[in-house]
Amino acid sequence: MEQRSYNQFCATARTLDIVGERWTLLLIRELLTGPKRFGDLQKSLRGLGTGLLSARLKQLERDGLARKITLPAPARTPAYALTEAGEELGPAVMALAGWGMKWAMGERRESETFNPGWSVLGLRACFVPEASAGLRATYEFRVGDEIFHADIDDGTVETLHGPAQHPDVVIETTEDVLVDMAAGTAGLGEALKNGAATAEGDTELIKQLGNLFVWPATKERH
Repeated sequence: MEQRSYNQFCATARTLDIVGERWTLLLIRELLTGPKRFGDLQKSLRGLGTGLLSARLKQLERDGLARKITLPAPARTPAYALTEAGEELGPAVMALAGWGMKWAMGERRESETFNPGWSVLGLRACFVPEASAGLRATYEFRVGDEIFHADIDDGTVETLHGPAQHPDVVIETTEDVLVDMAAGTAGLGEALKNGAATAEGDTELIKQLGNLFVWPATKERH
């Protein structure tokens, strides 16, 4: 598959030559939260056919953004991981996510898929560093079969798939609540109050949740 080019000697154009093809940045998004097997990527990116997924992954390898690895025991299966160059696209992807929260979201369309695991990056995008100054805590989130957690350390956050070893707070909710939060029609604090979400653990840390992760108000572009 021939890679198209803007044919401009410009850093922005050269970057878009590499990551501007459809699905490429979404593959980067998936790999930013850790190595993924081919099947994992297929599951998360419904609508992306097997052939095109293979082509995009091969292109990421050729462009030096991703590489093949073997997952450690007990899995020992082939997977894909970002290279250093791929990892450094993280801030750009997060900036796009932050812009999208403010200017591109709204109600979910009937044709749109949703994966609770995308909240792993969503938490990073709406994290408020100033609110966590001097704070060290781990929050675990359980949404159906999906489990992920956020490690907060004095103004920084790391969000990862899977359970935390020693969570200070465990929040449990449903996919529908996450969709409402992403649409800006509900917040986690409201969900905790009306029972749509539950939280167990350190009471003071539960109270701070609403200040640590703030979804920006959606605005109209017109």
